[in-house]
Amino acid sequence: MTKKMSKEQKRITEMVRQRMKESRSTDLLGFDVESVHAGRAIFRLDVKPNHKQIHGVVHGGILAALADTTAAIAAYTVIPRGTEIATVELSINYLEPVPGGRIKADARVLRAGRNFVVTECEIFNEDGSLAAKALLTFGATAGHSLYR
Repeated sequence: MTKKMSKEQKRITEMVRQRMKESRSTDLLGFDVESVHAGRAIFRLDVKPNHKQIHGVVHGGILAALADTTAAIAAYTVIPRGTEIATVELSINYLEPVPGGRIKADARVLRAGRNFVVTECEIFNEDGSLAAKALLTFGATAGHSLYR
């Protein structure tokens, strides 16, 4: 991010960083939190050899997991505290290969409705080119509600 984070944005970002340390999958995959604030989350991934498939580029499943994780955190910023959500739908378009370096996932909430939160996530190569774009829908899990 180019603009400076507010105190509240720094607090939320650090809280998410600490919480993400509890997630074995994000730790295994190496996702890092760059920033989190209302309706938006940005994660980074420093590409390692184990992220790549046989053709030497990042596996699409890794990019989908990065988009899903980043978008879920963005969605959590607009729903009542304590609400649990799950991915209902994920559609991703791979626009160009990701050969390596530090990539960035930037997720935004498009709409937070009564029953679902719709988000988008763009994944950028290290040179800033758009590598993938995902559209994701999240819904409340059993026993939870998106109502405020």
